[in-house]
Amino acid sequence: MKKSALSCLFALFVFACAFELTNHAAAQESKPAKMEPERIRAHVKFLSRDALEGRGTGQKGGDEAADYIAAQFKSYGLKPASDKGTYFQDVQMVEVKTLPETAFTFIPTNGPPVPLQNLDDFVTNNESQSESADIDAPIVFLGYGIKAPEYNWDDYKDVDLRGKVALLFVNEPTTDDPNFFKGRALTYYGRWTYKFGETARRGAVATLIIHRKDLASYGWDVVRNSWGTQRSYLQRDSAPKLQAASWFQFEIAKKLLGMAGLDLDKLFVQSQSRDFKPIELPVRLKAHVASQLRPFISRNVLAMREGSDPNKNAEAVVYTAHYDHLGIDPTKSGDKIYNGAVDNGTGCGILLELARVWANAKKAPPRSILFASVTAEEQGLLGSEYMGKKSAYLPVDPILDLNFDALQPIGMPEDVEVSGAERTTFYPTVESTAKKFGLAIQPDASPEAGHYYRSDHFSLARVGIPSFSISQGTKFAGHDRAWGEAQAKDYVNNRYHQPADEYRADWDFRGLARIASFGYELGLEAATQSSLIHWQPGDEFEPAGKKRESRDIDGDALFAGRPDLHFARPAHMYYPPLARQTRISGIVVLQVVVAANGTVANVEALKGHPLLSAAAVQGVKEWMFTLQPGEPRSFELKCEFVMVGPSAGVQRNVLTVPEPLHLLLSASPPIVETQSSK
Repeated sequence: MKKSALSCLFALFVFACAFELTNHAAAQESKPAKMEPERIRAHVKFLSRDALEGRGTGQKGGDEAADYIAAQFKSYGLKPASDKGTYFQDVQMVEVKTLPETAFTFIPTNGPPVPLQNLDDFVTNNESQSESADIDAPIVFLGYGIKAPEYNWDDYKDVDLRGKVALLFVNEPTTDDPNFFKGRALTYYGRWTYKFGETARRGAVATLIIHRKDLASYGWDVVRNSWGTQRSYLQRDSAPKLQAASWFQFEIAKKLLGMAGLDLDKLFVQSQSRDFKPIELPVRLKAHVASQLRPFISRNVLAMREGSDPNKNAEAVVYTAHYDHLGIDPTKSGDKIYNGAVDNGTGCGILLELARVWANAKKAPPRSILFASVTAEEQGLLGSEYMGKKSAYLPVDPILDLNFDALQPIGMPEDVEVSGAERTTFYPTVESTAKKFGLAIQPDASPEAGHYYRSDHFSLARVGIPSFSISQGTKFAGHDRAWGEAQAKDYVNNRYHQPADEYRADWDFRGLARIASFGYELGLEAATQSSLIHWQPGDEFEPAGKKRESRDIDGDALFAGRPDLHFARPAHMYYPPLARQTRISGIVVLQVVVAANGTVANVEALKGHPLLSAAAVQGVKEWMFTLQPGEPRSFELKCEFVMVGPSAGVQRNVLTVPEPLHLLLSASPPIVETQSSK
């Protein structure tokens, strides 16, 4: 009995020691990852120096920035993560430079023509990527140019825009009602990307967005610098595009409406009502858009730390930051280089420091960690758009994106902005982690500016991946909030998208290191937790998230530009198991005919490997479309089968739509386990 009691006491002592050691180890693990401010400084200083010439997309300085970031990833020992087995994901693009001979003229039914001054009165770019476009078309005023069924809002009222010019306001109806266009917060309907895309889809040849600084949240100089000379686009796909995607000065729009006997200020008030109806003006736009085209390849830079759990390491937390800026403007007097120190040298500095610390972590988390420094953000989020659309090419499946963009190194933050995190089921973890860091969560200081739709996380959100940006708020140690707000306003007014956005030796990078540590902890939580992250019920991105999780085909994306084709039920297609086992990949091209009753009347494989062709034909035969009386509908469909990534415990089978009439099916190679007998 005595011996037994002693044994029990000894066992309890051992357990207590083990418990204490476990607690100590847990305490050690719970310490925030140590980020080094001076390393972040060094990256920002290098990336924003004059020698990199503003890191323009498709320019020498932009390519040098990508090389620098890849070299850092390699030095940390991170694995390349592109589909080519390198650190670079090629992004095929076209630079469209609007030439000086471009001319816009208003032609009223009665009265003399009114010529406009390029850059001063308007800016334009040819999204259709042709060298010359001539337009002579009527102008239709469309209010905000929004159709939002969930808000019972339709500015189009079934007007036929084919061959016409759309004139509309930037932003969206003004309201404080959080249930109507989210109140003060800008939704995607208010962004220029939506307006250009929607009007093109409806057949417009040109769109004129009316600029107002209070509605756009930035001045004409930002529009002119971003759109005035040249822009880059992803290589043209089959989606409809505008021949003249344009912005107009507010006073010029007033003059245009005055020629039609209308008052723009009164029309603005009328545009706030559901009862607004489109107005075809007695004025035509006569335009000649001359462009110089230059195809080129830019690059996203991708690296990863592979996860430790073979049942979860095919999933990944993604950190993103764009490395590009606006390059050089040779027409400017004085300083011509847009160095982009804050935008986005700082985000890249944080991303690189996160990559270094994750690479040096003693143990990898269960899920993988992917680092993506993307190109062409300043051209319209193009690098991240490409990565999102081509996510099936990645060696891992993103489950969360944490983005960093334009953080001023001006002190130690006492609050943090994570706008968009509340849209996801991850938000309680964000709240608890912020509390652990002593950071208050500050609501979006300018919700009307629509920042959520203006940075790279949005591209991944659009394809269903829960995503948000992390930034400091406006309260800094040693200062009141008014000081922080003044610093933010000063940056937007005097340095944002200006050559004045230059590195300063007196910057304090300790705050950025703290934000990086906060981002590390969020990534660790997401990579470790048992459940996946989802969009909150009712969120605008929830449908895309559900499609992604269910592996259903996104019919709206697949048949963009073909209003006669709509799925009547969810459709599927699978990578054939035998093709996976034998590692067969390639492209299959199908000719598909749809009968009036919505069934697939015929499918013919025009090219492709027999095994892949058989799977594609069988999948398409099962599709069902909505009824469409009249002649049979037909289309050519490209089905691309690719093998990606290393073998992983999770059998990855991803189906995406990179562009209209193009399906991408990707799968990991099968796992072959061998056992050696002793």
